[in-house]
Amino acid sequence: MRPRRIVVPLVALAVASIVVAGALTGSFSTLARRAVDASAPAQASVAPSTAGKPQPSPSVQRTPSLAPVLAPAAAGTKPSPDKVRSRIAAVDDSVMKATVSAAVLDVGSGDVLYADDAGTPAIPASTMKLLTSAVALDILGADHEFTTKVVSPATGGIVLVGGGDPYLASRTTAATYPKRASLAELAKATATELKRTKQTKVTLGYDTSLFAGPSWSPSWPSGYRDQVTPVSALSVDGGRVNGFSPGPRQTDPARVAARAFASALKHEGIAVSGVSAARAAKSARTVAAVSSMPLQRIVEQLLLVSDNDAAEVVLRQAAIGAGRPGSFTDGRAVVKGRLTALGAWRAGTVIDDGSGLSRKSKVPAATMVGVLRLAAEPERPELRAVLTGLPVAGVEGSLRGRFGEPGSAAGIGLVHGKTGTLRQVHSLAGVVRSADGSLMVFAFLVNNTANDFAATVWLDRVTAALSSCGCR
Repeated sequence: MRPRRIVVPLVALAVASIVVAGALTGSFSTLARRAVDASAPAQASVAPSTAGKPQPSPSVQRTPSLAPVLAPAAAGTKPSPDKVRSRIAAVDDSVMKATVSAAVLDVGSGDVLYADDAGTPAIPASTMKLLTSAVALDILGADHEFTTKVVSPATGGIVLVGGGDPYLASRTTAATYPKRASLAELAKATATELKRTKQTKVTLGYDTSLFAGPSWSPSWPSGYRDQVTPVSALSVDGGRVNGFSPGPRQTDPARVAARAFASALKHEGIAVSGVSAARAAKSARTVAAVSSMPLQRIVEQLLLVSDNDAAEVVLRQAAIGAGRPGSFTDGRAVVKGRLTALGAWRAGTVIDDGSGLSRKSKVPAATMVGVLRLAAEPERPELRAVLTGLPVAGVEGSLRGRFGEPGSAAGIGLVHGKTGTLRQVHSLAGVVRSADGSLMVFAFLVNNTANDFAATVWLDRVTAALSSCGCR
């Protein structure tokens, strides 16, 4: 077993020391989708038993009592660092032969319960999405929406202006969840206004100027073209050819979206004589517009399924919200600046993209747990989606098919964590309620593993050990 060592305690975060009861209570009802961590294999689902129970008589009306996914924090003695270290050390990590940056904090007090090279930067893989999401929420606010609009610079011509909505859909139904804006909805509103002014034939331009280039990171290998779409302020259905990820992507998502909009206009009785790239004048009259779901819902969705496309769009939106152009460079600068202001930045940290696909990104576990604890603070409700969007072990999202190996079942339904997967890189960061009621945030970043499967199993087992811990 690789020996563990305790490093200098983490710098105390400038946050309040008490978490309100029920701060993390909630329902994770979002439908699970296949995870899109790079190189992540498909896995079988492992779900808790759903055996039915006798139903009450039709004449008796009862209000169902649902237990929260995470119960309110219980008052009492703080967890013992010695006990937490003992639980973690008991999980054999000898097979994976890896380097690890790890940290566990008590949420209520901020005390360090465990630290193993916690200040040493490591490749975070998709746990990077936690930092991207937190920064965007902090800058823009949880209720912020992104607008896709149609403007008319002159009679007979309209321009579709991309607003950087990562979940703009071609069409939706009443059953679509989470609810999102669609081109079909925008086309209907546009056609209504055009017909009001006696226009039934137009030229269509499309404007993607909200984001600055490049659209593809030089750090991403060409093999990732089934993992992420070239970043654009205008895309539809994530720029995915068949709607799935991993899977084929559109090489020019904006043009594809514009053509889909032209088709939707035709369905509404408006003929489109041509489609071309354009730049809309700021003075152009707005014909119609649709708004994205609130940023908190976007964050929950992108964390649940580890959506690379949405994460890269959100990185640029954070930059724009901070008054900078929407590019990789500006997004990286804004993440560093905002994490520094929040007291979570550590020396040696490198931010290269928003999704974690880049192997150049290096983040210490100390930063991960610092951001997670900030998201749990009652004084920072705008960050709460960083926690409510976390996948649930064995139940939904990118953790649905996990925690099925021996020694990890105790974590099912109790471990809430963001996964990260690249070749020889595996990570898990999130929040867990222990058996004695302690609430802890954790980050385990495994790099250079000799056995990818063993690393994944170790992550499941070590967090399950925390969930079953009587560590007070």
